[in-house]
Amino acid sequence: MSANVESNERPDFDKVIIDIADYVINYTITSDEAYETARYCLMDTIGCGILALSFPACTKMLGHQIEGTIVPNGARIFGTSYELDPVKGAFDIGCMIRWLDYNDTWLAAEWGHPSDNLGAILAVADYLSRVAEAEGRKGLNMRDVLSAMIKAHEIQGCLALENSFNRVGLDHVVLVKVASTAIAAQMMGANRNQIIAAVSHAWLDGQALRTYRHAPNAGSRKSWAAGDATSRAVRLAQIVMSGEMGYPSALSAPTWGFYDVLFKGKEFTFQREYGSYVMEQILFKISYPAEFHSQTAVECAIKLSEQIKGRFNDINKIIIHTHEAAIRIISKTGALHNPADRDHCLQYMVAIGLINGDLVAQDYEDDAASNPDIDMLRDKMEVVEDKRYSSDYHEPDKRSIANAMQIIFKDGSSTDKIEIEYPVGHKRRRAEGIPLLKSKFEANLKTHYSAGQVDNIIAMCSDQNTLENMSVTEFMKALSI
Repeated sequence: MSANVESNERPDFDKVIIDIADYVINYTITSDEAYETARYCLMDTIGCGILALSFPACTKMLGHQIEGTIVPNGARIFGTSYELDPVKGAFDIGCMIRWLDYNDTWLAAEWGHPSDNLGAILAVADYLSRVAEAEGRKGLNMRDVLSAMIKAHEIQGCLALENSFNRVGLDHVVLVKVASTAIAAQMMGANRNQIIAAVSHAWLDGQALRTYRHAPNAGSRKSWAAGDATSRAVRLAQIVMSGEMGYPSALSAPTWGFYDVLFKGKEFTFQREYGSYVMEQILFKISYPAEFHSQTAVECAIKLSEQIKGRFNDINKIIIHTHEAAIRIISKTGALHNPADRDHCLQYMVAIGLINGDLVAQDYEDDAASNPDIDMLRDKMEVVEDKRYSSDYHEPDKRSIANAMQIIFKDGSSTDKIEIEYPVGHKRRRAEGIPLLKSKFEANLKTHYSAGQVDNIIAMCSDQNTLENMSVTEFMKALSI
């Protein structure tokens, strides 16, 4: 009896991979709203990275892998004097952007932060443009960067709408890697076949586990994981541009493909075709440097903080009504071991809001965490799921991130139940949010730059046409130290 023999006939490339490449090459962005939102996203993301430079745990990750290395026409790392190869440049920019958990957010079946892709986009754009200008050619302009952002957001966000990588234990940075690989390859001049090949490699890669985001292992790797994904994306694009082949059934190959090995045999499903939807709907973290599922909970806590001043010992119970995703990701009890652990604890963030009437990045550091009132309040918290909140979280025309809170006192009295369904960074609160986003941007810049440089950067970013027509090299130079 003959043994079963696997067929070695090459299949066509998986449609999921082809669709990404065709979108990157062929789709023309016509949405003024998407470009305007991308400008605000660029501003906010740069501000988040600049603020992160105040934290030594972040800055120790930055710079040349080997001290003394000189990279001609290197990618500049904003807020620093570093000029790096684009692979390490993508890591550093991505690391800064994500360090404080303060950049944009996308919530669906999978979560993530599409502006993480700016690590690859800015590093590659600056490097390619500096090389081109050194050779007498024209480099990229900032409209090219905004276009790349819109498409990277769309790839990551549309893949996330119906496909939950967290439920199989994979971290959402797999989608950063896929989106950044496609965009980086296109920026490098890849043709359709090369982009297809590059994206196949992104799916073939070993993918990050969510271990570092969850109890009992939450730690600072979650702050550089996206930078790692963008740097790997740039490297994969480089490898394919050198002539490396692609792998047609990287997703669908029986036994050996992504679906069978890592996705429990399920194929991806899609809610919509690629366009500019994700950028238009993106969520900004404007108010607090906190995991996004907690934003409205912290807002509720701050609204209640005045009512409980001096009454902590009178509290019997703090009831937090939330959605299923928040319970699964950030509700935790017991000791919290580091800042990364604390900024993924719903109860910790709520306690800080109740105590301080605010929440800032420094509130996750050890000194702030030593306040005994924090754990005293955490012990009084009861977290319950509201099924409507969980349902509305997934509704395409709502995408709420609702939380409510009520405090019950020992004498039987209580505060009002405060309910907030949409955080200030939600599209439904854009008119309220954009002035606050601009203020956040300015405040973050002032933590690092001189007054003159702050004014120059704000002027560059304040007008859509001015920014879009600016060269990438001029923009990145203005952000350098």
